[in-house]
Amino acid sequence: MNLVESLRAHRLLAIVRGKDPAAALRTVRTLAEEGVAAIEVSLTTADALTVIRQARTDLGPDALLGAGTVRSAADAARAVDAGASYLVTPALVDGLEAYGVPVLMGALTPSEIEVALARGADAIKLFPGSLGGPDYLRALRDPFPDVPFVPVGGVDASAARAYLDRGAIAVGVGSPLVGDAADGGDTGQLRARAAEFRKVVAGERP
Repeated sequence: MNLVESLRAHRLLAIVRGKDPAAALRTVRTLAEEGVAAIEVSLTTADALTVIRQARTDLGPDALLGAGTVRSAADAARAVDAGASYLVTPALVDGLEAYGVPVLMGALTPSEIEVALARGADAIKLFPGSLGGPDYLRALRDPFPDVPFVPVGGVDASAARAYLDRGAIAVGVGSPLVGDAADGGDTGQLRARAAEFRKVVAGERP
């Protein structure tokens, strides 16, 4: 799987994190039903590996289903074994290239971005995106014109459009999209938010 091409095509990465494994799995299924193609299950989710394993079975081998909050090679090994087809880290993590899947590595500063690229990152998770905002991403585009950035952290619908306008290949969205669905909340509201975000990343204003 070419992670960068997939993110460029879909422009939205949904981040599922919750306290209820059954609700988290239901959230993944609902997002997929609503056309959100790229979904990340955070390893901080209750029984995350079981959620990933079952979601892989439900969604099939080609689904863009990844593991997030990967903080070590051991995390990566368990996530890939459970069926994650890519890994997302909150920070610089060494040794992930051994697992043969794409990596979206967390970085914020120019120095961290260089280290992430040297460690084989396929794309940069600009985190926390809210710290610098869309204008910070625009500033980074000058020294890093070819680096694929995916801002994460505090990305609501309006910020999503601003990041994409400033050169992000996609945006990673957690609570503004998922809400409380992964804790057992209303999936009807989740469907409505998913529809809104899909319109935003397609170029329609919120």
